[in-house]
Amino acid sequence: MNAATATSAADFGGFDQLVTAAKKEGALHVIALPPDWANYGEIIEKFQAKYGIKIESETPDAASADEINAVKTRKGQDRAPDVLDLGQSFAISGAKEGLFAPYKVQTFDKIPEGQKEPTGLWVNDYGGYVSIGCDAKQIKTCPTSFADLLKPEYKGQVAMNGNPTESGSAFAGVYAASIANGGSFDDIQPGIEFFEKLKDAGNYNPVETTPATIEKGETKISIDWDYNNAAYAPQMAPKGLDWKVNIPTDGQYFQMYAQAVNKDAPHPAAARLWQEYLYSAEGQNLYLKGFARPVLLPAMTADGTVDKALADKLPAVEGTPTFPTTEQVDAAKAKLASGWDAAISG
Repeated sequence: MNAATATSAADFGGFDQLVTAAKKEGALHVIALPPDWANYGEIIEKFQAKYGIKIESETPDAASADEINAVKTRKGQDRAPDVLDLGQSFAISGAKEGLFAPYKVQTFDKIPEGQKEPTGLWVNDYGGYVSIGCDAKQIKTCPTSFADLLKPEYKGQVAMNGNPTESGSAFAGVYAASIANGGSFDDIQPGIEFFEKLKDAGNYNPVETTPATIEKGETKISIDWDYNNAAYAPQMAPKGLDWKVNIPTDGQYFQMYAQAVNKDAPHPAAARLWQEYLYSAEGQNLYLKGFARPVLLPAMTADGTVDKALADKLPAVEGTPTFPTTEQVDAAKAKLASGWDAAISG
């Protein structure tokens, strides 16, 4: 059996044979998985302990664009990433470029339509809402909307988790700002214009948010996924910070991240076992422990495998999330590529 062409565990002769093949490879190379992002630190530890496969985690703070670049520039090398965790727009574009291998995990049929490429070239794994995090010890009144962020009291304090032309979380932040300012999935331009206003008002802070920048007080307000902001709160409490999380009242935007297997993965069996682990009840509940909303949450709620105590800790939101189409994401990404730098640096 050639692991590089396996499209399911059945192609190995069953899950146990997949495990055997992955253990024989003995390693898995991942990139852009911060340990404090969606609980990836614990997920990596548990996978290593369960299967005895060493995970080499490179450049945890890299962006989705860096992952795609690593696949392209390291083709044929042992240090190429085996698997990718990508913002939706990058998963879509990477699949179009032929970078990924189709693979259907055992729970593939339980994943909702629209949350997976039909052959398994990419599959959404977890997601969240764009939120506004704020150090309530330093900020008298934490903002609860995009409109609030333009107030003079937030001068130089509003940051994001990356550049929206490279980072999935920042891309979503601009999309959410667009919705808050009369835009739509078809029109991200109002979001770009909002950040231009934010910069012109002196409120935009170009420092990329990390736990270190929050602790140092360099990013007192951060537009980021709710699971990142929610996870920062217990981390920062012992350091004397009171990190609060609000889903903006005027720009509610939900998006999933996606998994993909590198078509030229140096450890193809381990790559596929990693996928199986992430989409198992154990893996999905570990995402939930990191305040991320796992793609199988509806199915797990129905069959009783969800950790209800963890689900109850998720930041509260109202309504059912809607998603942009592939075409809408492509158009928004193109608009950002042509307009973001001019808006922020011009």
